[in-house]
Amino acid sequence: MEQYTVTGMSCAACSARVEKAVSKVPGVTACSVSLLTNSMGVEGTASQADIIKAVVDAGYGASVKGEETAAASASYQVEEEALADHETPVLKKRLLASLGFLMILMYFSMGHMMWGWPVPAFFENNHVAMGLLQLLLAAIVMVINQKFFINGFRGLLHKAPNMDTLVALGSGASFVWSTYALFALSDAQLRGDMDGVMTYMHEFYFESAAMILTLITVGKMLEARSKGKTTDALKGLMKLAPKTAVVLRDGKETTVPIAQVRKGDVFVVRPGENIPVDGVVLEGSSAVNESALTGESIPVDKETGDLVSAATVNQSGFLRCEATRVGEDTTLSQIIKMVSDAAATKAPIAKIADRVSGVFVPAVITIAVLTTFGWLLLGETLGFALARGISVLVISCPCALGLATPVAIMVGNGMGAKNGILFKTAVSLEETGRVEIVALDKTGTITKGEPVVTDLLPAEGATEMELLSMAGSLEKKSEHPLAKAVLKKAEEEPVTIGEVSEFTALPGNGLSGRLNGEELLGGNLTFISSRVTVPETIKKEAQTLAGEGKTPLFFAKGGRLAGIIAVADTIKEDSPKAVKELQNMGIHVVMLTGDNERTAKAVGAQAGVDEVIAGVLPDGKESVIRSLKSKGKVAMVGDGINDAPALTRADIGIAIGAGTDVAIDAADVVLMKSRLSDVPAAIRLSRATLRNIHENLFWAFFYNIIGIPLAMGVWIPLFGWQLNPMFGAAAMSLSSFCVVSNALRLNFFDMYRSDRDKKIKEKKKKETKTMEKTLKVEGMMCEHCEARVKKALEAVPGVESAVASHKDGTAVVTLSQDVPYETLKKAVEDQDYKVIG
Repeated sequence: MEQYTVTGMSCAACSARVEKAVSKVPGVTACSVSLLTNSMGVEGTASQADIIKAVVDAGYGASVKGEETAAASASYQVEEEALADHETPVLKKRLLASLGFLMILMYFSMGHMMWGWPVPAFFENNHVAMGLLQLLLAAIVMVINQKFFINGFRGLLHKAPNMDTLVALGSGASFVWSTYALFALSDAQLRGDMDGVMTYMHEFYFESAAMILTLITVGKMLEARSKGKTTDALKGLMKLAPKTAVVLRDGKETTVPIAQVRKGDVFVVRPGENIPVDGVVLEGSSAVNESALTGESIPVDKETGDLVSAATVNQSGFLRCEATRVGEDTTLSQIIKMVSDAAATKAPIAKIADRVSGVFVPAVITIAVLTTFGWLLLGETLGFALARGISVLVISCPCALGLATPVAIMVGNGMGAKNGILFKTAVSLEETGRVEIVALDKTGTITKGEPVVTDLLPAEGATEMELLSMAGSLEKKSEHPLAKAVLKKAEEEPVTIGEVSEFTALPGNGLSGRLNGEELLGGNLTFISSRVTVPETIKKEAQTLAGEGKTPLFFAKGGRLAGIIAVADTIKEDSPKAVKELQNMGIHVVMLTGDNERTAKAVGAQAGVDEVIAGVLPDGKESVIRSLKSKGKVAMVGDGINDAPALTRADIGIAIGAGTDVAIDAADVVLMKSRLSDVPAAIRLSRATLRNIHENLFWAFFYNIIGIPLAMGVWIPLFGWQLNPMFGAAAMSLSSFCVVSNALRLNFFDMYRSDRDKKIKEKKKKETKTMEKTLKVEGMMCEHCEARVKKALEAVPGVESAVASHKDGTAVVTLSQDVPYETLKKAVEDQDYKVIG
């Protein structure tokens, strides 16, 4: 996705206009405009020049994000400047100037005329002079707020009226009518018609013209300030970025700007300093605080060979590291990119507001004109009819509709980022809360992914320490993962690890060697039983251990059984709690594993999952997810390369942060911490954000449904309710502010609190007829290519799902309706792959 900065937008009608204009450019496959961040994300093959031209032709400005500051030291510094609140200071100056002149205008127009406040003798009976003074003061306020008129009438000329158009028309109509009334009053005064003079004195709406502009500016300033707060989380991440690094050049320590650090450079970090870029520790050990990236407050111990990330803090020791990822490739930059990309995308629920916003302003202008003519036909004065029409113009607010979704998405995304939960798009933030089934990969997700010794069972005549000593000595020369677990346990205990000679890895899962002239053996039951006698009691204990999901390793010394050491991949401490929380939300929890049925069920029982699917080969996970999707919306949680196809196939793919780059790339949600409890937290946050969006949309629609009829004067015949244009402008100002403030409440949401969880309502499953088509595709080389082809095909209307395989060179498409072959072919070939049949 290529990002652009768009200038000149003032409301949802503007963003809808820009989106529509850019979507028509040949080669653009997707376009999403964010009014909140004044940014636009574009996908496709269209050139930058064509995209910018389309925006300019629509009456707005555009530039490639970061292009104007290409010399900046790092991309996130450019982003930070772009997200800075430039609007509020400008609006504050405008507001203070407007208020100064408005107060004087209100003193003369209302204070003197309604309450008899004193004025200079010159104005006492000189109504024309009083009118001219009001005209002059109102004109000054209009000049101060000329932006409304420039943007409003420019939008009208481009046949794309916006909120500024409504304000400009409302204020302008008040001013023009009042100016006409002033000339009519002057004429009446010359003719000595005092009744006419008094009639026209009451037709002055100069104060309304100025008050409308001032109140809208108040609303705009409050809105800008609140919008600035919605990006606080993202700006906070950017501020974490170190500005300098201490690198070793020609054997000397040199402080350089972060932009000058290159991959392969050796840098040093002292206690209390930020780690400048991602790297690997070459020398030293320390505790590193990674809370800035993961939200985890407990420091992580680092030693030679461990990876470190930019923006984390070295707390205790001296570290010498080699830079592995710099600039835009660092973990911090990737997080910032994910959060800002998500802000530039649009949630499906926003499309309702977008459709309304597209026709809202023209509809309001039409209603205002009809209202004015309607009251004239009913015999009311032109002044009264105009006041009703102006009220309609200034009370209608497309801004509240346009901001309802993006502000909630931005705040929700920021909250997630602060807690190590990254939603890649607005769609993933919206859809995560709707999942009905969560499929969990066992290894590394439910379990720690590292085998550890769980039980020591010495045979008769041996002790635990003797068993561990001989096992450690034998396993020292083995490369097997289980051997490493035994060796680690032996090194932790006060036992002697000897040097084994004649070490051999034997067929049939066995090891042999000699220590102090005695033969040592290690392996499974079948292997050991063929060499020494194993008592029935030991065999039964081994069966019990296997039933608990553990692997029993048998050891013998000098022709006699020494005992059993049980090894297992233990489950994470928070896994059972996380599974229980998911179940309390009404979610069906499934565990996928390649283990045998017995081991899988033992682990599944410990974790408390609803269903265990065992014996799943790496390439079979994707087909399991496909079958689960027939039962409901599925989220897949995994961390390995072999999880990538399943993550892509699922409705929502969730990658555990300790996983591989491919898994993270294929996922929709990334958990920076390797904690399963972040899965229910992500679902809770998604549901809270969606609930907030629904509240915002309700109030935005409700406000307009109530406000417009009131402004039209519908209730005057029944209740005598009449709306002054000034109060209409105040209501318009507050509507957007209320929507943004409601979204900011998400900052106080506790996503780890489980006592308020509600079960999702059961949905009646509709029977849908589907058909499959298989495309032969050339040019796919990896999982990234598969993801691109899948995404392109699933964007085609009528395509329910798509499965791409670079190994088979195919894309299997499931259709809910007949889609022409040429349409599918074009979707794939637009991504630069070739369809050959």
